[in-house]
Amino acid sequence: MDGEDKNEHRHEEEEEFNTPQQLEKKQRKGKEIASETEDQNEEDKRITLKVTQVSERPDRISPIVAYFSTGYDPCKVDPETSKRVHETPKVTVYKHKDDSKKRIQVVVSPPGARVEFVGTNYTGEQAAMQTNTYRVGVFNREAKTLRILPVAHNKIIRLEPRVKAQETIEEKASGSAVVEELGKLTTGERDRYNTKKAVTRDKKKRALNMGDDAETQKFLDGKLGELDVNTAALESTSSTVARNIPPYDAAATTAKEAYPLEKIIEKGEWSFLEDIYWLLEQGTEAATDAYPVFVRNRLFKLRDIKDNMKKQTVSGALTLLTHLVKFKDRNSMNGFDSAKNHKMPDIFRRKFQSMFKDSESERIPVDKANLLISYVLVLSLHVDNFKTDPEDIAKDLRISTVELRKHFQQLGCKFVKQNSTMVATLPTPLNFPEVNRRRKARK
Repeated sequence: MDGEDKNEHRHEEEEEFNTPQQLEKKQRKGKEIASETEDQNEEDKRITLKVTQVSERPDRISPIVAYFSTGYDPCKVDPETSKRVHETPKVTVYKHKDDSKKRIQVVVSPPGARVEFVGTNYTGEQAAMQTNTYRVGVFNREAKTLRILPVAHNKIIRLEPRVKAQETIEEKASGSAVVEELGKLTTGERDRYNTKKAVTRDKKKRALNMGDDAETQKFLDGKLGELDVNTAALESTSSTVARNIPPYDAAATTAKEAYPLEKIIEKGEWSFLEDIYWLLEQGTEAATDAYPVFVRNRLFKLRDIKDNMKKQTVSGALTLLTHLVKFKDRNSMNGFDSAKNHKMPDIFRRKFQSMFKDSESERIPVDKANLLISYVLVLSLHVDNFKTDPEDIAKDLRISTVELRKHFQQLGCKFVKQNSTMVATLPTPLNFPEVNRRRKARK
């Protein structure tokens, strides 16, 4: 028994104390077993997929990938209640009628909000050259399929916030009128419109490029009928017209009241003067050669304005000033090239023709050209808080600074020196220079 116990004890010691070579061999064997187990698990996890690559077709739009530039998250969930914080927004996609241009605009409208998010694949950062192409993979675990679809025109769209425009009169039209309007649309166009507001919004969008079709003229005739045009500035029987200046209040105690902006820009016109405001809201630089020098030199003022209402007012004045300058260039010999590609809302084109042109003449008469210049100068005074340097606006109007001073003086302006520069100011009450009337020579 003692011998057997000794042999067992010796055998246990041999198993307990192994050589380093034996330990390394055991560890290697253990790793191989573990690796075989992992491979077996991986094989169990592998599945066979049916992969389909979907190509772009002209009769259907590809998926659109868009992201919000702000902190707005339509899918945000409250961690406490596990419910969505925001209601599902309305998403509208506008596609250019010419498929070759491949232009898309995405509008995301949160319910009940005064802000909507707009993005395009042809402005802002999307205007730069795109060197990458994008695809979206849709994996269906149950069907074991993977669909690979192209992103619409290989664009990732940035959505920028915009303040919704105030509802206009036609938005309050009866439902029957809207039904009649929808009945005139094609099937494809009708699918884009779900509400009365959508119809009106599209009308505003198309107004920037309106032509002379019958429906457009009918729409604009109604718009112009709403405007309260001050005919006193156009009649030839009063001293107002003799001075060729916009509507004014000679007894006003402040410069803003002397030439009221509401008498120059009618209530129904403001919705057509939002170009510069939206360019700034999108973060897009508007300082291009397409804009007058005066406008380009005033953009920094717009960016510094904190009051949104004031920013919209100044932007509208700058937009109208741009249309007036381009209208003058388009109807003159030396400025036609700079205005031939300018897009002017037809409501202003027709108004300017009635105010500044004679039907029998292709050019603007001298007296009405002076009236147009007076409107431009009054707008420049409002933008510059009634202390304006006439040098840049003189370049836009293509007249000398000396000649332009005479026009300022006809408005009742005085020139003062400010930082070694002569600026036009508007003291009140207005004090006009005497009008010299030429008498006809007797035969």
